[in-house]
Amino acid sequence: MFFKKKVNENIMHLVYAKGRLVRYAQFIVGVFVVALSYNLFMLPSSVVYGVGGLGVIFKTTFGWDPSFVILVGSVILLILSFILLGVEKTRNSIIGSLLYPVFVKLTAIFVKYINISDADPIIVVIFGAVITGFGLGLIFKSGFTTGGTDILNQIVSKYFKMSLGTSMFFTDGIIIASSVFVFGWTKVMYSVISLYIISIMTDKVILGVSQSKAFYVITEHETEVKRYITDTLKHGVTVLDGRGGYTGNHQKVIMFIIPTKEYFLVKEGIFQIDKNAFFIVTDAYEVSGGM
Repeated sequence: MFFKKKVNENIMHLVYAKGRLVRYAQFIVGVFVVALSYNLFMLPSSVVYGVGGLGVIFKTTFGWDPSFVILVGSVILLILSFILLGVEKTRNSIIGSLLYPVFVKLTAIFVKYINISDADPIIVVIFGAVITGFGLGLIFKSGFTTGGTDILNQIVSKYFKMSLGTSMFFTDGIIIASSVFVFGWTKVMYSVISLYIISIMTDKVILGVSQSKAFYVITEHETEVKRYITDTLKHGVTVLDGRGGYTGNHQKVIMFIIPTKEYFLVKEGIFQIDKNAFFIVTDAYEVSGGM
């Protein structure tokens, strides 16, 4: 057990050591983008989510500096993370937790030079969410986080036996819901829209835009389907051994990757060969090596 743990630690060390300078540069750019978007779009629009959302609430209610609120909240969550999650889980959140409030303070000066007060509020919210999602995508893609509610989500997930997705909706949901007493329902709806767009944009930056599709096909006409894919469309296939979970019968599963633009040709071609064919199609964000 100890040997396996050491092997896994060595793999993690090699992963994080790879392209270290590029990763740190990407991380810093991401933090800068998120902080700039916070000051230019999220703060003026009173969009609330995460620890930054607490900064919005406390600034409006008490006039406190948002960067100070974010720093205090991040430090508290880091301490809780050390206690409840351990050193390993906390390590990659430290630099982001401390750097983000610093960048929020530094980028506040841009508000004086970029005036968007005349823009439609919903456009400001959408534009801010897209930029924030882009910045967060860069941060996560580099292997770091900005701490904050990311830490809280892990704590809630571990001790309340929730998935990370459920804990995210739980923690951010409470913060967003609390803003109704300060900003009203319209701003709450803006915050929900913003959070949804941020999550989509973050995924797009991390995974990229899917340019390929992965097909998994079960058919009584295995040979014909394989020939159509290999001879007509000129793509390789892999045949997997499968077994029905209910019947226990053995069956072949044809797996192959095709460019997204050929989706129609593949789908309709399979149905022409076997109208009863069963298949699953998923996005293939990254394809590497041969088959």
